[in-house]
Amino acid sequence: MLKISSGLSQKRAMRNVLFSFLLISSYAFQLSAQELNANVAVNFQNINTTETRVFTDMETSFEQFLNNRKWTDDAFAPEERINCNFVINIEDMPSVGNYQATVQIQSSRPVYGTNYESLMFNFADRDWQFQYVESQPLEFNPSTYTNNITSLLAYYAYIILGLDYDSFGELGGQPYFEQAQLVVSNAQQQGGAGWDQFGSSRRRNRYWLAENFINPQMTPVRRGIYSYHRLGLDTFLDDEEESRDNMLNVLQEIQEVSKLFPQSILLIAFFDAKNDEIISTYSDGAMQTRRAAYNALIEINPTNVEDYNTIIED
Repeated sequence: MLKISSGLSQKRAMRNVLFSFLLISSYAFQLSAQELNANVAVNFQNINTTETRVFTDMETSFEQFLNNRKWTDDAFAPEERINCNFVINIEDMPSVGNYQATVQIQSSRPVYGTNYESLMFNFADRDWQFQYVESQPLEFNPSTYTNNITSLLAYYAYIILGLDYDSFGELGGQPYFEQAQLVVSNAQQQGGAGWDQFGSSRRRNRYWLAENFINPQMTPVRRGIYSYHRLGLDTFLDDEEESRDNMLNVLQEIQEVSKLFPQSILLIAFFDAKNDEIISTYSDGAMQTRRAAYNALIEINPTNVEDYNTIIED
């Protein structure tokens, strides 16, 4: 059974559902807060160097770039900011100031009426090359390519925002997925790894993730993100069985998309974030619903059959 408890403020849900400013005069001074509450961790254990201060500086600089920039035209109160994590693993330093890294990006979204945070995005980017020197200013222009640091950070900021908005309003994240695609287009002109549709990580990189989000054939998945959260998780405390039924409808819609795009990176990303939550949700409730969810899941994601078997165990 999905483990949730009461206590989440109503303001977040209302803002996102209505896409309006939070106009409460007593809190007006808070509305200048930015959208992201990002934590950045840099792991440099693979690098043989005694000059470690640059990595601490890197953490602070990247975090400030994500948290201090205004990414949308909407007003966010401090408690409404989107929690996200960027774990950067420095794999190699071919020369001073040049780095090869992987990044694990996660973001979460509160569930209405609870203290539960639902994982929205859990993505491993395995192909990042960049140049950085201590105290380097980070500049970003949405219309042009500046460098591979701000391009990657901005790209994932837009993906995180798009997912968050999609979960509160049907297809609400469209402007941010389009911004992510623009970042891809600009970066492609520089030939950097991870941005090319024909690269070594074909259909598993930044290009294909952005492409999937704006591909009209993937619209049922995007609509499903809204239904899964607003008609499933957000109503779970009121009616568990109806919420499970609504979430089952989403799984069955995704099942149809998976028949056309069985290895879609969007589907992979969805289940990388939601798999444990789905299993927990359907570990209880009516067996008919649980079995229907199981049947959909093993067709969409057959490599996880062993995990899904727990859904239909008595």
